[in-house]
Amino acid sequence: MKWIVGLGNPGQAYRNNRHNVGFMTVDRAAEQWGMPVFQNKFKALISEGRVKGEKVYLLKPMTYMNLSGESMRAFMDFYKASLEDCIVVYDDLDTPFGQIRLRYQGSSGGHNGIKSIIQHTGTQTFNRIRIGVSRPAPGYNIADYVLADFTKEEARTLPDVVQMSVDALEFSLENEFDRTMAKFNK
Repeated sequence: MKWIVGLGNPGQAYRNNRHNVGFMTVDRAAEQWGMPVFQNKFKALISEGRVKGEKVYLLKPMTYMNLSGESMRAFMDFYKASLEDCIVVYDDLDTPFGQIRLRYQGSSGGHNGIKSIIQHTGTQTFNRIRIGVSRPAPGYNIADYVLADFTKEEARTLPDVVQMSVDALEFSLENEFDRTMAKFNK
């Protein structure tokens, strides 16, 4: 069993925000893999299906970003799911827009969703796909920046970035995460 968690905020107002690129990626994966409609469980929207012969769960925590770990913990406890089989997908200020960066451990880097996951799982060791949103100009409020929609120019490139992330997720279903990192980290 593999499980993929896309981070974001629920609600139409946040739909196209930089902070919701994790949700966008999970939605694209569900579409590409023909996974069924999401059900509401464990404070998340969850879809389950089979991809490349592997049982896969897709999660979108509905707790708002800062409490994402609550939903993950509830899922882990119910399914006795291992963090080794999980990949968390989220926005990253320290990765340039248009790039993705895969890691298997590290601090939150100031990302409140990741802070919550670390708090609720008790570890910094879990697989991640960080999708670059770049940093705003100096003096620009970080919260306002991540809660803003992508620019028109970024929105033209965004589908390719999301697809690259889905490609990495799909590759990881048949390969070790180290191999996935080697292939997709540029």
